[in-house]
Amino acid sequence: MKKIGLTLLTAFMGGALALGAYKVIESKYADNMSFEEKQKVYFTSNKTAPVVSSTGSLDFTEAAAAVTPAVVHIRTTYSNPADAGQNPLEQMFGDMFGQRMPQRGPQMASGSGVIISTDGYIVTNNHVVEKADKITVATNDHRTLDAKVIGTDPSTDLALIKVNAADLPIVKLGNSDDVRVGEWVLAVGNPFNLNSTVTAGIISAKGRNIGIIGSENNDDDNPFGRTRTQQAQPKLNKAIESFIQTDAAINPGNSGGALVNTKGELIGINAAIASHTGSYEGYGFAIPVNLAKKVLNDIKKYGTVKRGFVGVSFRELNPDIAKDLGINNTTGLYVADLVPGGGAEQAGIKKGDIINKVEGVPVYESSDLQERVGRLQPGDKINISVLRDGKEKNFAVTLKADATPNRTAAVSKSAEELFNKLGASFQPLTPAQKAKFHVNSGVLVTQVRPGRVFDNFEIPVGSIITSINKTPINSVADIDKAITNLRNGNVVISGYYPDGTNFSNMFQVQ
Repeated sequence: MKKIGLTLLTAFMGGALALGAYKVIESKYADNMSFEEKQKVYFTSNKTAPVVSSTGSLDFTEAAAAVTPAVVHIRTTYSNPADAGQNPLEQMFGDMFGQRMPQRGPQMASGSGVIISTDGYIVTNNHVVEKADKITVATNDHRTLDAKVIGTDPSTDLALIKVNAADLPIVKLGNSDDVRVGEWVLAVGNPFNLNSTVTAGIISAKGRNIGIIGSENNDDDNPFGRTRTQQAQPKLNKAIESFIQTDAAINPGNSGGALVNTKGELIGINAAIASHTGSYEGYGFAIPVNLAKKVLNDIKKYGTVKRGFVGVSFRELNPDIAKDLGINNTTGLYVADLVPGGGAEQAGIKKGDIINKVEGVPVYESSDLQERVGRLQPGDKINISVLRDGKEKNFAVTLKADATPNRTAAVSKSAEELFNKLGASFQPLTPAQKAKFHVNSGVLVTQVRPGRVFDNFEIPVGSIITSINKTPINSVADIDKAITNLRNGNVVISGYYPDGTNFSNMFQVQ
């Protein structure tokens, strides 16, 4: 009897120690952990019954039950009707991206999002939240929370937003590299304002580049509805497309929702459909979660995405282009030009080379290279193989930072709305930056979204914000506090431009 009691006491103490350790780790190191690391700690300390892949009997109930609580309904409001006009994404694919509802007064839209951290971080599409003055999130348990944009990445059509809440349900991050064509998947979202809708299908293809992100030229005869017209001349394209294609039913309002495998693991963020009608026709596209992990972790840590570039422009080979170029190779990427001083040039890659492998994996389309590079940082090395004079040569290319960073794509009086109205992302200053600008406080502007306050006042990326309404600013939390306590409805932003010139701008809250 004593032995049993001792065993129970030991088990109890072990569990208590594990829980205590989890809480210490969670509170002390959480801010510096990636989303994947935070989830590993969470699931290690919160054991749940494993979700069993049950494709043999086509029973998806366990996966649906695991995911649905963490998929949210996002509603956005636009105070200026001009801001709520359709962007190129919506024009190309009906109104799938945000489900616009024309009306008098404030314009509204809706989409979906996926909770990936118990403390309120949510991934969605950039096109769901861009230019929004107010963002609200409706959870599966019928709570409504205000959200703020932490940062966006138009190059991948991803955005990270946050709500002020704790102990939220999350979707477990999966591994999109393991996804196989033909496997069963579920799409979870809020199509046509129908909350928590689950549909099933299979993976139809991987690595799809459909020319939708950042496109302006359309071709009405294209089988994808309306997508970018093929360019006659090659050019550098910062958009990263390597979509997972699925035939799971995706409709207006699904944007930003979850694509999960039968284990309930997130493998993609639903982003697009190919349709002539704006509704489901059998072709849906999701952003691979392995690409999303890098983007979201960068946004949380730096306020923007630190992206490395190979430094080449290329043409995707096919028989017609190969004939035009007078070459025999019909697959791979033909190097049409090099960025002077870029990683590819420094490594020894030349014009006329044909990129045929990246990290030993064959390259057939541009997405095979772009998605792999998109996961890396400036300074990382990537192994690229090329065909030159009929022989294969291997190069270790060191990725370089973009020399011309984008000013990219974030009044009611809530802090979240004002934060979104500012339209910028921030990062705390380092001691070296404080010394350079001779300041004791401040945050660095890492991203500026078009049409918002920072863009209108021409406060560029690289500027330093030292105070708002005479309140010293050292973090995003300080910004929240400063804009919550307004003086006569005015917001005064003070700081320094990148060249060291100081400024002080005021705008009136409507």
